[in-house]
Amino acid sequence: MKLKMKFKLLLFAFISSAVFAEEGRPEKPNVILLLADDLGWQDVKCYDIDEPSPYETPHIDGLAKEGVMFWQGYSAAPVCAPSRCAILSGIHPARAQKTSVRGGTPPSPYHLTGMRVMEPWQTARVSVEGATLAQVLQANGYATGHSGKWHMNIMPKAEPVPKDVGFEWSRESMSVARDMKPNRVKGFSTDASDDPWQLDENGYPKNELFEDAVTFMEEVKERPFFLFCAPRLVHSPIQIRSRALLEKYCKKLGIPFPEGPGPMALPGQRNPYYCAMIESFDYYVGNLLRYLDTTEDPRWPGHTLRENTYIIFTSDNGGMEQLKGDVITDNYPLDGGKIRLEEGGTRVPLIIVGPNIPANTQTDVIANGLDFFPTILSMTETEIPENKLLDGCDLFPLLTQSPQDPSLIKERDGRVRDTMMWHFPNSIAMNSTLRVGDYKLVRNYDVINNPKVKTELELYRLYETREGKSVRVDIEESQNLALSMPEKAQELNARLTEILTGMNARYPYFNPEYQGDLPYKECVPVFSSEKQDGNVVRAKFTENGAKVVRAQLMVTSLGGDPNEEWFAAPAVIEDGMVVATLPPGTTHYIFNIIDENNYLVSYPSVNSQVHYRSKNQYSDDALRALR
Repeated sequence: MKLKMKFKLLLFAFISSAVFAEEGRPEKPNVILLLADDLGWQDVKCYDIDEPSPYETPHIDGLAKEGVMFWQGYSAAPVCAPSRCAILSGIHPARAQKTSVRGGTPPSPYHLTGMRVMEPWQTARVSVEGATLAQVLQANGYATGHSGKWHMNIMPKAEPVPKDVGFEWSRESMSVARDMKPNRVKGFSTDASDDPWQLDENGYPKNELFEDAVTFMEEVKERPFFLFCAPRLVHSPIQIRSRALLEKYCKKLGIPFPEGPGPMALPGQRNPYYCAMIESFDYYVGNLLRYLDTTEDPRWPGHTLRENTYIIFTSDNGGMEQLKGDVITDNYPLDGGKIRLEEGGTRVPLIIVGPNIPANTQTDVIANGLDFFPTILSMTETEIPENKLLDGCDLFPLLTQSPQDPSLIKERDGRVRDTMMWHFPNSIAMNSTLRVGDYKLVRNYDVINNPKVKTELELYRLYETREGKSVRVDIEESQNLALSMPEKAQELNARLTEILTGMNARYPYFNPEYQGDLPYKECVPVFSSEKQDGNVVRAKFTENGAKVVRAQLMVTSLGGDPNEEWFAAPAVIEDGMVVATLPPGTTHYIFNIIDENNYLVSYPSVNSQVHYRSKNQYSDDALRALR
């Protein structure tokens, strides 16, 4: 073991000895990671700033008073799947090449002729390189459980499922998040015993997802446990099964009870369905906390489970502001929301409580979902595997020593962390962002002839740090300083390039099929033929004024299968040919070349993402591997 690692473990042991000095306390604490779905920074009452919201979250607010509440907590991505994968793997989405929800398909534009750029290839699954958080904890004697949403594979039953990556116990459930039938103003829950969402004594619908979490703890509480509780609330569909709760918020907001299921488009935080969803979610969290507070710890007689349990409460991304005509919530004063890299898309509630963590404490220190892996290992005195790369930082020294001291957050090389990066070359965003101290840089990739995005670089000063205190300046991201501070913008842009290059990040490509004007579109290369010789495949191309600089092969071993998943394989350029070797088991393949102007050309040609999201598959248009 390296000397630095030995020192780190000694430090952890010292901290841990203080944490667990109380006589009889079990050496290994429990850990619960409670990951909300699409819960925005302004969706929890204790985070309310500026305009007060109508949401009621007394249990989450109470949790914040019991530990450390982060004002600058972030998710690893602006959408759920890469954020969840980053938490479990500890690897940055850019490095893991898992940056968005979908994945495992060849690069193609969302609309064949209407999109200027197309997303790069990304994997469809969580990275298991060097073991997942659950696997590492399991090796240290922890019972590992998962309840709720998974979303770390291409299809619900495709690999890896939770038990493939270290969870000995797992139950996935939609529960109350299933679409109401026939619609959201009919079919409300009742108190009938045969109602699958039976109302409890307080009028809230049954949510089996949280009941599953309790079942797991009941079954394993004589052992130290790690519970990954991932409710589907408050993700769409935007609905509530309690009529009384919906009526409550219609009255509170001063709007009539909806006559039909149509969109609720009132601006701000005035959607009564969503208000009711927030309150019900808070209620379920309260029930989980109540179980911990009232259940004796069999490993520590006379004490409850709560006394020896760390709880990390957060969200997988920012709030979804609009969907299908509904105005769901408003992340203001933050700009944007889910699917975007503005602050509203990545800043999330983050509360951490547990043994030796001070109560009723707030901090401006920045933190990220990537930090949970190393932090939980420190909480549990679990050694980091020597081959494990972790892109986050350990928050445990900060939590237990001085929560307002940013110097306690250290990178792997010992430097104090002052930088965070997000990479989202996907969807409508197509950008990367970099936070360095008080400043935030935005790099846009879809700029040319884009009426909505005028400049490649944007620079914002979110805060002004004064004597260790973050004073709010422009968290709204309303004042672009890139033109007035060009040297600062270029400095951060160079740093962003350095980080992305070190992670082998993938970038968007120009779409040669775009019907509008793009520079050098007339110069893209053209494929002419292909040949397979054993497991070696070749495709001939002709340059048309732009040099071909890179090539790749897209392959699948499941062509035609419902779980068809594609991977990127290496290819080389030799004398006007793309040459590659088919991996064993390949059923179908596609050649890609990228020219010096960053246009991607496929052979055979592929259609749009919209085309393949119906009944069509990429293998329908791909080359079939000869047996």
